[in-house]
Amino acid sequence: QVQLVESGGGLVQAGGSLRLSCTASGSISSVNTMGWYRQAPGNQRELVATITRGGDTNYADSVKGRFTISRDNAKNTVNLQMSSLKPEDTAVYYCNAKIVRRTRWYESDYWGQGTQVTVSS
Repeated sequence: QVQLVESGGGLVQAGGSLRLSCTASGSISSVNTMGWYRQAPGNQRELVATITRGGDTNYADSVKGRFTISRDNAKNTVNLQMSSLKPEDTAVYYCNAKIVRRTRWYESDYWGQGTQVTVSS
């Protein structure tokens, strides 16, 4: 089994900062691309940021310059530092990881349970 456990999130005023963390654990051979997605009420889930095992990053235009994604390969952890938060950043944030399990040769998508981020104006 593989689990993604998220931490962080909460309520913050506009202009403030929050940090999300996510750790993958279980029967893991390798953790490849990791990332964060978000879903606001009535909207589809959208990409926020991704980071490859080698450290290449990709950001949604709406968060560029405000959010920073990072990872610790030794700990199978991905972080999202969010600054200059806006009310439109309010959403449930989901961690995603592409993982190869032990005894398997293919990669599968795994998701965290989601953590609420609320930005008040």
